[in-house]
Amino acid sequence: MSDFNTDLRSSPHLKQPVTVPQIMRNVVYALLPVCAYAVYAFGISVLLLLLTTTLTCMLAENLFCRLSNRPSSLNDWSIVITGLLLALTLPPGFPLWMAAVAAFIAVGLGKTLFGGLGYNVMNPALVGRAFVQAAFPAAITTWTPPFLPDRFSEVIPSTLTTPFMIPVPIGDWLKQSEVDAFTGATPLALYKFEQITTPAMDLLSGSVAGSAGETSAIIILAGGLYLAVRKMMDWRIPVGVMLGATLVSLPFWLMDSALYPDPVFVLLSGGLMLGAVFMASDMVASPVTPWGVWIYSLFIGMLTVIIRLFGGLTEGVMYAILLGNALSPLISGITQPKIFGQRGKS
Repeated sequence: MSDFNTDLRSSPHLKQPVTVPQIMRNVVYALLPVCAYAVYAFGISVLLLLLTTTLTCMLAENLFCRLSNRPSSLNDWSIVITGLLLALTLPPGFPLWMAAVAAFIAVGLGKTLFGGLGYNVMNPALVGRAFVQAAFPAAITTWTPPFLPDRFSEVIPSTLTTPFMIPVPIGDWLKQSEVDAFTGATPLALYKFEQITTPAMDLLSGSVAGSAGETSAIIILAGGLYLAVRKMMDWRIPVGVMLGATLVSLPFWLMDSALYPDPVFVLLSGGLMLGAVFMASDMVASPVTPWGVWIYSLFIGMLTVIIRLFGGLTEGVMYAILLGNALSPLISGITQPKIFGQRGKS
């Protein structure tokens, strides 16, 4: 009988080692087309917004690392994602000093307070966005139409507003730019308060007012597909979010199509696509069990539509994801699979 050697190794059994910086860098690559289209649609103001939030996040990250006597974590690229996502959730003409405050809060409260990368309970970018929504409600709901003729030669007046100063009203500035038809409302607001439906092609192409990241749904989905193919994002999360939104919106639309929006409008309007693909899929703040992922993503999609239809806000993606993040540890705990060979519950 011949001797043979058996090589035993403990889990996890990785076929291809992938580091955190590699994953984060690829997420940045997937976000760059979304950012580029946002700049193309809204001009210099969004470019300044992206630079402000990203640089402020990097400076805050370095500062908090020094204060906590930890090595700098700038090289893992996670803070760049936070800065880009935060800018994409803000209005195009959002004052830069407010954006810097949002970025500082995102890093301080959303990430560092919990121990840094890998320990944050909620998506840091959404924590910063939620703070400025409460602190600056007027600025966070002031919108600008896309594709203005002078968007690459001049900034939106509110962009460079200094603290304690009142910016030039958007309506007056648009009249000077010979834009008179803009109502100042997003597609969600138009439907909620006036029952006006925005054409699906405008929503697909991003030719609507809203946050900088409410751009072409096609570009966002392409970025998500890139990450899913490279196995750097759990495809079940965005699919589950969209499925949950459809399951809630479809019955209401079938019951009264004049009062409730159709599922296509629900999926393509607002920040649902951006949130489903790039925010709900946060590896740290989402469940790790197979059933937990589906419960988590369906919950976010359903809650988003419930807030939109029956809440006072026109948009509900941010709060739905934050609540889903908060419930993620509980969902992971109750959906743990049975240990092999175990009888009953552990």
